[in-house]
Amino acid sequence: MYPTFTSVLHAGATLALLLPLSGSQPATVSSAALPAAPVQGAQPDPQVIAQFGLLDNAKLQSYIDQKGMQMGRISDRPADVKGFTVVDSPIINAFATPDGHVYFTRGILAHFNNEAQFSGVLGHEIGHITARHGQKQQTRSTIANGALILGSILSKRVASIAQPASQVVGLGLLKYGRDDENESDKLGVKYSSKIGYDPASMADFFLTLARTEQSSGAATVPTFLSSHPNSADRYTNVKKLAQQAEQQAGRQLAVNRDQYLRLIDGLAYGDNPREGYVENSVFYHPDLKFQFPIPTGWKSQNSPSQFQMAEPNGKAVIVLLPAGNGALDAAAQSLAEQLKLQNAQASRTTINGFSAIAIQGDQVGQDQRTGQQGITARTLTYIIQDGQSLYAFVGLTSPNDFSTYAPQFQRTAQNYRRLTDAAKLNKQPERIRIKTAKAGQTLASALAANGIPSKRYEEMAILNGMKTTDKMTAGMLFKVVGK
Repeated sequence: MYPTFTSVLHAGATLALLLPLSGSQPATVSSAALPAAPVQGAQPDPQVIAQFGLLDNAKLQSYIDQKGMQMGRISDRPADVKGFTVVDSPIINAFATPDGHVYFTRGILAHFNNEAQFSGVLGHEIGHITARHGQKQQTRSTIANGALILGSILSKRVASIAQPASQVVGLGLLKYGRDDENESDKLGVKYSSKIGYDPASMADFFLTLARTEQSSGAATVPTFLSSHPNSADRYTNVKKLAQQAEQQAGRQLAVNRDQYLRLIDGLAYGDNPREGYVENSVFYHPDLKFQFPIPTGWKSQNSPSQFQMAEPNGKAVIVLLPAGNGALDAAAQSLAEQLKLQNAQASRTTINGFSAIAIQGDQVGQDQRTGQQGITARTLTYIIQDGQSLYAFVGLTSPNDFSTYAPQFQRTAQNYRRLTDAAKLNKQPERIRIKTAKAGQTLASALAANGIPSKRYEEMAILNGMKTTDKMTAGMLFKVVGK
């Protein structure tokens, strides 16, 4: 969530995320965030920004613009490559949308260890654009516009319960088949080597991704692998293609490790607590100064536009949304109408000193399994007025399960309260810090010398693309993580 949570999305657009897509408008970022009337694809998609947030790092954005435009110009379809954006997400991912825009998360940038790895993945994503894989997918399966309300944490069961509450998919995080992936790998090698980088590094990065996925202690799930299906032979194929490209180049291609590491020095790593964080089953938002509990054992996912909580078996979901800054009664009525609730019952209440309204009702639509019209979801929603801001806790489950989960919907909303704990309010993100090795140090001993606890050695080894036992030379740069 952005610190300016209530101003990120217009209330009507935010609440429309819960509606059937027919007749609803997709969420939009406030006009201050993006220039008006951009060329298609030249500016980031507001729906992507609503899901991930923009990273405020002019140096990194300038670097990616420069390298992206350089590579776009030598690609097979320069006119199709429109823009590049760094999004503020710890998830390890890069993706291209069908309108020709490439996105990198700060999570994947943190895990690159040289410019050649970045260049290889950049070339791979530009390859998806120039080969028009996304457009082909849209032809095969129409992709709905709308921000992601039920994130990857939710099972198919919740997705079916939530229909027609949310008929959306993952913002162009398109899943490609093996043929498309192999073609993009080939183009990534071609484009990366063409602008002077060693494409073998792209294959090396596959190993980092695989290690991250296998490590139970990893900070984030490498979504890049889920949206870009991996296979055992991709590493070998890319290595072979890279060897051929280097022979054709007739010169040694660049890796540029030190330059890249200096570029990401200070980059936020992992979740940014200023945008909200979970600790011991409680969600805290330091900048907006509120907290509330998460049902025990539930999974959660934070984004700039909402905070989602899901029962682990996918039987229920609670979503926290901004509901504008108008009158409480009007917001409640508007929400009930926009959710198309039937048999809605509303009652006023007070939650820890905040005025609130509780609304219970049914959503009626077509059951995705049977095709029959009927009640597809039962909701219990609380709208809470906190100063000038309104927040909606939307609890959603099937009619049969409502009596089981309504108490948890109730408990979460009714324990919304002001955040006053100084330790929680002042929590800051961890950041990548670039250090210099001494002669004879292993990575493990270098980490120990920099105060990294042993339980994080493997995490740091993956982050550095190394093993803890690897010997380091004097003056070699490496990453640690700290405040």
